[in-house]
Amino acid sequence: MALIKSVRGKTPEIGENTFLAENATIIGDVKIGKDCGIWFNAVLRGDVNTITIGDRVNIQDGAVIHTLYDKSPKPSQTHIGNDVSVGHNAIIHGAVIEDSCLIGMGATVLDNAHVGRGCIIAANALILSNSVLEPNGIYAGVPAKRVKDIAPEQSRDIVERTAKDYMLYASWYSEEENK
Repeated sequence: MALIKSVRGKTPEIGENTFLAENATIIGDVKIGKDCGIWFNAVLRGDVNTITIGDRVNIQDGAVIHTLYDKSPKPSQTHIGNDVSVGHNAIIHGAVIEDSCLIGMGATVLDNAHVGRGCIIAANALILSNSVLEPNGIYAGVPAKRVKDIAPEQSRDIVERTAKDYMLYASWYSEEENK
């Protein structure tokens, strides 16, 4: 069973039909929407500030979601929209990710960055603090730069396909539990 822990008077809220891997960790001020997947070794640590996650979001294996302390000089919160996939070992630290985005494996999105709707962040990309990424683009590199425009339909297709795939994968685990 996933580690779900209250801290500072805040208890995580988990939406219906959300898959939680046995060793996922969800702490404090975290709100997860419905039909999500929080995968193996993923950590959502809302101990110092708020983390909100929309519907149909998958946080893949080893990903870390955190924030900056709400009493620090430049606090940050993490807000992830609907239909977002966060790849294996990605880090989102106090950033806003709008709907229908894909955050690639090993990518890092730093404090107070804002990722526009329909963006794809390449594997191992680094989005610097306070960056504002325009919608419907592919961003790659260290630090990341926009390398290509993509049509909203193309972005949706890639992101929605990944989100649906992860909902399918999650169903395999509930089937096993019901045997």
